[in-house]
Amino acid sequence: MPSYAQDVPLTIDGVESSLLAETNPLVRAVIMSLFTWRRAEPDDPIEDTKWGWWGDNVSDVENDQIGSRLWLLAREKLAQSTLNRAEQYAREALAHLIDDGVATRVTVAAERIGNDGLGLTVTVYRVDAAATTLRFSNVWSLINNV
Repeated sequence: MPSYAQDVPLTIDGVESSLLAETNPLVRAVIMSLFTWRRAEPDDPIEDTKWGWWGDNVSDVENDQIGSRLWLLAREKLAQSTLNRAEQYAREALAHLIDDGVATRVTVAAERIGNDGLGLTVTVYRVDAAATTLRFSNVWSLINNV
């Protein structure tokens, strides 16, 4: 698993920065939400175990889960349906920001970058601050550990 402060290149409001991952709690929360493996759902197509964070099984809050299911895309081809699922999984992973009152709205856009790249753009609309846009340009390589 990468050390996100160094290994997750991201662009925030047009500025490339990994230092913000160390200093900004919202950026840290988004990175942890997207790139921590959430436990697979019973109907997710996966062999063997359902993986994911073991703590989801013993949470004090019923059905509380941490992370995303982006890791399920690792064996997929990079098609439009994969981009659609990436958006769905990212929105699911970031929904807690709204539930917890941190944001009023979160938008996610997935895009294909070249032949073998997947990018995600996340915009978090805060209650008491300006919107923050985060762009992750190497999601596909993070999912596939390359």
